[in-house]
Amino acid sequence: MSDRPKGKARGHTRARGAAGEALAAQHLEQLGLRIVARNVHLRFGELDLIALDGTALVVVEVRLRASARFGSAAESVDARKQRRIVRAARELLARGGLPRFSRVRFDVVAIDATGFPPVVSHFRDAFTADGS
Repeated sequence: MSDRPKGKARGHTRARGAAGEALAAQHLEQLGLRIVARNVHLRFGELDLIALDGTALVVVEVRLRASARFGSAAESVDARKQRRIVRAARELLARGGLPRFSRVRFDVVAIDATGFPPVVSHFRDAFTADGS
């Protein structure tokens, strides 16, 4: 049996996720990144945020945890999730139409919402396309 929320609970989870992504985008913008896309749906998955940091294209995975029951937000971006993000990013790059960039970087923004205010942590270069 799945622990995934159903019905109204799923809507609440989506709303919380959207709020987390907005908080992450605001945090990244304060650091000087420019958000160029949000919630990009692709065949291999969804990319939460796409940003530019100077000449680097940054693919950002946003993770929010309102409970430590299943581990921290950062811990939830495991090797399997990283592979999905990389596959989706490759699909996005193959489509073209993006601003010019010199390299691709994978960042994670982890939001700990177990207290108030939420704690935002930014992990720059959190992983690479080759799995390191």
